[in-house]
Amino acid sequence: MTLRLSPAQTEALRRRAQAERVSMQDVVKRAVEEYLALHDAATPLDLVIDAALDRHGPALQELARWRD
Repeated sequence: MTLRLSPAQTEALRRRAQAERVSMQDVVKRAVEEYLALHDAATPLDLVIDAALDRHGPALQELARWRD
C-alpha cells in the first residue's frame, strides 16, 4: 500500500510524530486502528437492526397504521 499525502498533511504528520517521539508510520497506524475501531463498533448493531426489520417489517408497518 502506498499512502499519498499533500505536503501540508505530510508536514502535520511529521510534526505530530516528532512531538510524540514516534515514527510517522506509527502515528498513521494508530490513526487507522482508531478509525476502524470506531466504525466497526456500530456494525453488529446495524446487522441486528437490519435482521429485525427483515423479520418484523410487515408487522411493524401494520402497527404503524393503528391510531388511538
